[in-house]
Amino acid sequence: MTQLYLVTSPPDAFVAEPITDDEAAAMFRAVVNLFRLWGVTDGEAAILLDMPVRTYARWKAGTPQRMGRDCKARLSNLMGIHKALRIIFREPQRAYDWVRKPNAMFGGKSALEIMLGGELSDLMRARRALDAERGLW
Repeated sequence: MTQLYLVTSPPDAFVAEPITDDEAAAMFRAVVNLFRLWGVTDGEAAILLDMPVRTYARWKAGTPQRMGRDCKARLSNLMGIHKALRIIFREPQRAYDWVRKPNAMFGGKSALEIMLGGELSDLMRARRALDAERGLW
């Protein structure tokens, strides 16, 4: 008796494409608007993006310069936080206000307080919490 075997090749692993400079510039413009909606000061924005306040203010007023991998990752996480909040809350203003409100998932601190720790991992912590809340993980 002959046995047949189904041979399948494993699916290719997902490999994220690097964020282009044009994409990063577009994300930066979106994040500047997001910061306005969140009520984030230029000083806080500079911490969230890990850059000097003067650089942030100059980029905000004109065209952002070439960004490194860390800055692109920060922008990506901020956009992910925004997306998760817009999925969780039907009313946009509730999503914008949530960032500054004390939250049990952060030990009574606000998400902004956590993110202002200044590390990329602080942004990732807020994003992971929201992704878990909306059932992504």
